[in-house]
Amino acid sequence: MKILTLISGGDIGGAKTHVLTLLRELSRTEEVCLVCFTEGEFASDARDMGINTRIISNRSVFSALRELKKLIAEGGYELIHSHGSRGNFMASLLKKSSGLPLLSTVHSDPKLDYMGRPLARLTYGFINSLALRKMDYLTGVSASMAELLISRGFEPDRIFTIYNGVDMALPEPAPERGEFFTRCGIEVPEDSVKVGIAARLNPVKDIATLIRGFASAAESEPRLRLFIAGEGPEEERLRALCAELGITDRVYFLGWIEDMDAFYASLDINTLTSLSETFPYALTEGARFSLATVASRVGGVPALIDQGVNGLLFEAGDWEKLGQCLLMLAQNETVRRGFAQRLHDKVDREFSLEATCRTQKTIYETIIRREKLGKARRRVLICGAYGRGNSGDEAILSSIINEVREADEDAVICAMSINPRETRYLHRVRSIFTFNAFAFARVCRHATLYINGGGSLIQDVTSRRSLWFYLYTLRYAHRHHIPVLMYGCGIGPVTRGYNRTMAGNVINKNADCITLREDSSLHELERMGVTKPRILLAADPSLTLPSAPDEAVNSAMLTERLDPKGKYIAFVLRQWDGFEAKAPAIAAAADYAYKNHGLTPVFIPINAEKDAAAAELVTKHMSSPYYSFKTMKSSAVTIGVLSRMSAVVSMRLHGLIFSAGRGVALVGIVYDPKVSAFLRYMGVEHFVDLIDVSESSLSQLIDGAIAGFSPEAQEAAIQHLHEMEKVNRETLKGMLCGE
Repeated sequence: MKILTLISGGDIGGAKTHVLTLLRELSRTEEVCLVCFTEGEFASDARDMGINTRIISNRSVFSALRELKKLIAEGGYELIHSHGSRGNFMASLLKKSSGLPLLSTVHSDPKLDYMGRPLARLTYGFINSLALRKMDYLTGVSASMAELLISRGFEPDRIFTIYNGVDMALPEPAPERGEFFTRCGIEVPEDSVKVGIAARLNPVKDIATLIRGFASAAESEPRLRLFIAGEGPEEERLRALCAELGITDRVYFLGWIEDMDAFYASLDINTLTSLSETFPYALTEGARFSLATVASRVGGVPALIDQGVNGLLFEAGDWEKLGQCLLMLAQNETVRRGFAQRLHDKVDREFSLEATCRTQKTIYETIIRREKLGKARRRVLICGAYGRGNSGDEAILSSIINEVREADEDAVICAMSINPRETRYLHRVRSIFTFNAFAFARVCRHATLYINGGGSLIQDVTSRRSLWFYLYTLRYAHRHHIPVLMYGCGIGPVTRGYNRTMAGNVINKNADCITLREDSSLHELERMGVTKPRILLAADPSLTLPSAPDEAVNSAMLTERLDPKGKYIAFVLRQWDGFEAKAPAIAAAADYAYKNHGLTPVFIPINAEKDAAAAELVTKHMSSPYYSFKTMKSSAVTIGVLSRMSAVVSMRLHGLIFSAGRGVALVGIVYDPKVSAFLRYMGVEHFVDLIDVSESSLSQLIDGAIAGFSPEAQEAAIQHLHEMEKVNRETLKGMLCGE
């Protein structure tokens, strides 16, 4: 590949490190040319690292543009990659003349780049915001930055994510502990606990919060010392704050540091207090030296720090919480060392320079490939009950998206959603409002496959209008000559005679293929007279979703004060007609599980808003201790938490699906035939209709599920379902790719 990289050449800090280290690694295998618009340390360092570097320092934009056009014409480049406002501006001017795809890496929130500098914000900030809109593709440094860009209206399928990679090899010889302070002429007591931060002293880094938190902790722990490495306009104000708090003798302002390795090697605790970040090098550099870490919960930091597992997080600006974190780490060396080692291992495993380089090359290859495809890229429209805050439905959408990408990684995917903005940044696909008829018609004009799918869309128990709507979309897509796939469906119940007749007729005439998640849906279609489409028995698509990594699951549990190694029984409930009357019986069964099996009840939501209310109806009748999650971060985390349970009692179908095959005993409370249909399909007999729930019936089912649980039998059942689920993937691939 031949890549032209544009940057101002005056960059410092994390952006400089990211660009130069990445270009150095890429230059080993790819043809890369770096263009800087100013001569200086950045360009000098680039040359020293063996990067092909050119300077175009003409004061006139037009003459610089002429030089760039000549360079592109002679160089045969395939892509222009820009960084920063000046690089982005020059790239945007080349968009039409070069005919090359434009990619910009966004290292920080463009709206905060010039915080405290109103004139620069009005000029450079405004120019940068216009230039970014001209880019064909963007890369956010961290998932949170990518999500921020999506929330500001950039198309999600044109945004990539990369993380700052770090070379985990320590310098040779490695700096000795305390060497830095000796060199600086600073005398520090041997038993002191050294807290440090490396950051520019400007408002967005919020060093004032660190100083206040440190002062709070130092009141109880006199061994604490704080070292601040960096320069900036806030220094005078920060020194005054130290004097005001009476900690001047324990806080050291070190200014600009050349030997950062020696600085980190001399610390015990690394900190970051920023109001905004992408993915800060300051934390990965600290992890390189196995430092315990406390950081504000901003940007991509939570992707690195798993709360309570390998570090501690606090909300930006919360100096009191920061002080508590510092005090705990200062007074517990064992915890400090444990956090440090686990963070080092995670960075080495997931955020190495090699991993970042591989990611960047994949991004380049994807862009070049997609540009060559142009209008030939396949386009998929997905319709379902999405954007409603139900993690079961979102899991279905996630599974369908994964399977579309497995079939064609370059397909353009658009999902219909009640909350398009949320769907865009959760699933990284385009999205339109479910009931926007004009947007639906516009997307249909270019679609190559329409997927109606996942869940029980063809039913009239919750709403007749939703049934009519989904049938309308099938008919519209078919009439516009788009292949129609009803995917991983649960059919029914359709109770009204008119609706059954209409549904049967519409599906018969407009669906090309139907895959079903269980055999009861097959029988329902037969009763409705549906015979013309190709009908295949499969399984629920969300069965294929993996659990989140152990660190993320542990972090989610610790955040809710659960011991990740504890013994628990989960209750996944929802409000339904008659549920409130059964809440005391469910509470009594939860108490029974605690007293007789030693399992602490945990209430886990699938639909955060509705399920939390159902849990409250139960917990107010309980006498045993319990835990109640109010929200879940993702389906993957929900799956991971459920896999830590000894048993799961669930009304929600996806509570059972997520738990299945994870070494968990299952008990179903049936409010809808789809719940019992799934359990029978799996060969599980421990379920009871909601209307028949009593303390004794539910307690006996819990006893039976735990006593009769066979991991081998359940594994065999799930293996069978996974084989059945392949029918979904193979059918989708055949219809999308014409196989």
